[in-house]
Amino acid sequence: MNEILVIGTPELMAARQSWLIALMSERRLSGETVDAYERDTRQFLTFLTGHVGGPAGLDDLRELQPADFRGFLATRRREGVGARTLGRGLAGIRSFLRHLERQGLVNAAGARAVRAPRQPRSLPKPLSAGEALAVVSQEGQLAEEPWIAARNAALLTLLYGCGLRISEALGLTADDFAGEPTVLRITGKGGKTRLVPLLLAAREAVAAYRRLCPYQPSAPAPIFRGAKGGALNPGIIQREMQKLRGALGLPDSATPHALRHSFATHLLAGGGDLRSIQELLGHASLSTTQVYTGVDAARLLDVYDRAHPRA
Repeated sequence: MNEILVIGTPELMAARQSWLIALMSERRLSGETVDAYERDTRQFLTFLTGHVGGPAGLDDLRELQPADFRGFLATRRREGVGARTLGRGLAGIRSFLRHLERQGLVNAAGARAVRAPRQPRSLPKPLSAGEALAVVSQEGQLAEEPWIAARNAALLTLLYGCGLRISEALGLTADDFAGEPTVLRITGKGGKTRLVPLLLAAREAVAAYRRLCPYQPSAPAPIFRGAKGGALNPGIIQREMQKLRGALGLPDSATPHALRHSFATHLLAGGGDLRSIQELLGHASLSTTQVYTGVDAARLLDVYDRAHPRA
């Protein structure tokens, strides 16, 4: 019979659970983010248990030095973990230690002194305008049920036409579309709200879906429904997009989130300014939005290489 590894004293594990609850209830982080922080701190406490020779406690956390955190990162690196995952893991550990520090239980200076691994520079991979339009077209949907095809088209149109995250689109209710609105109020990461123009094409796509949908949820419930009437699972749209990739000959990078990248990239290429695009996407920092300037520059260089006689 396998023994369950105890990675922390009851006092430490209770403090960790309190922190995880606070992340969701007070800071309003998404469930996926909280799950990632739980996993990151569990991995760190597992490492620390082997490091100190027994379940880690608050006393052990108080004595941590920068070398201890570097040892953890080196161990994870040897396990094949990439820089991006390591950086996110270190952020989760720092957040936990800051929580304990505010309660006067530990000193988080050791974690703050460790530099996060250098992140590889990667650019978003948007679709071309033609590819994006083919993906969101109702005629191009592969679902046999007309209402499901209309649902998929409407949802994908919102991702591309409004730059929404899939979780934001799936959270929309009937109230959001009352009275033929021209603007949507979107609640994004961290509970932040923003206003996003609702294009006529997107409004018409949602209206077409709602006319065909056999389920008419009450106003507080999400309007996008699954085949059996429950709230639509994002995994279903991920799988539908996978089918569309095969049918349209698109690369693996053509995901629902790539439609949000396409929204930003095509706006920038059309003369949109970064500050406005930042507001539409709901980015907290302009530096996050600036990555799309690299996409547009790369596209222009590709056009130059293929078309200029002296390239």
